[in-house]
Amino acid sequence: MTGARRPSSLDLAAARDKTIPDVVAPGLRVLFAGINPGLYSAAAGYHFARPGNRFWPVLCAAGFTDRVLRPEEQGQLLPLGLGITNVVARATVSAAEIRAGGRVLTAKVERLAPRWIAIVGITVYRTAFDRPGATTGRQEQTLGGAGLWVLPNPSGLNASYQIDRLAEEFGRLRVAATG
Repeated sequence: MTGARRPSSLDLAAARDKTIPDVVAPGLRVLFAGINPGLYSAAAGYHFARPGNRFWPVLCAAGFTDRVLRPEEQGQLLPLGLGITNVVARATVSAAEIRAGGRVLTAKVERLAPRWIAIVGITVYRTAFDRPGATTGRQEQTLGGAGLWVLPNPSGLNASYQIDRLAEEFGRLRVAATG
């Protein structure tokens, strides 16, 4: 979190069950849906705020932004036709909440009518929408009337995807969203 104070251990403990406001508007090109805010992000008050998370660098590398935005600059996504929400709004989560979150997300997508909804994390997509065999990439079905894309989780803990491979996956969505 460049320019912002890192949350202390007390801040992280206090962030349990907190939410982060969505960065949304009607008619976005792409609405990215994370799993849920991690404690670090909830404490900071910004999506994908943990320093090891590669969401912001990958957005730039994939061509969605012209520079790497900092989490506290998340509002700059809206003029680009991009937004962020979560499958589950609060900072701690269970499988039952993920399934319920899928229904809430579907209603949100119906209301906001983005062109594309991008679920950021294959496991959360499989759980929320009962698609155990799903793979990353464009999905045949739509969600709430929007095209549906599943992206790998950009967390630094996802060793299966390095930044170049993540940028490739995100880049395919960018091409589809601008074409």
